Amino acid sequence: MLTDLRTACHRDPALHGVHKIEVVLYPGVWALWSHRVAHRLHHWGLPLLPRALSQLTRLLTGIEIHPGATIGRRLFIDHGAGVVIGETARIGDDVTLYHRVTLGGRGWQRDRKGSRRHPSIGDRVILGVGATVLGAVHVGADAEIGAHCLVLTDVPAGARLRIPALEST
Repeated sequence: MLTDLRTACHRDPALHGVHKIEVVLYPGVWALWSHRVAHRLHHWGLPLLPRALSQLTRLLTGIEIHPGATIGRRLFIDHGAGVVIGETARIGDDVTLYHRVTLGGRGWQRDRKGSRRHPSIGDRVILGVGATVLGAVHVGADAEIGAHCLVLTDVPAGARLRIPALEST
């Protein structure tokens, strides 16, 4: 738990000086703590309780993490509202997610029951505001996915995906 607090303090530039205490109010931190409990209950094969805990956490934080998702160390979810992480998603270490990020499946017509349906995110990846990664794709280590990008295929390590900005005259 202390590692989660240190991670948020380290990665959020708004947390400095006396404001560091505000980290205990971050919904991303609370969602991670809840997920760790729900994931363990899910791993033990308990019915209903892990999913109920994840839904209560979604209600309180706006962040939905399926209990089956595998999350590495030092994940930082900045702001968090609207983040969705699917059941078979795998997230590496030192990953940063901004609000409205979705790690989801492609839909019932494409995803077989029991198959890996969600993305694998490598270490040190940054997923910008509103980024959506769908399907059993792999995002390589150190990749940066910009705001509002839609990813449907594998992303090589170190890649930088951006949507070209519209310039006003």
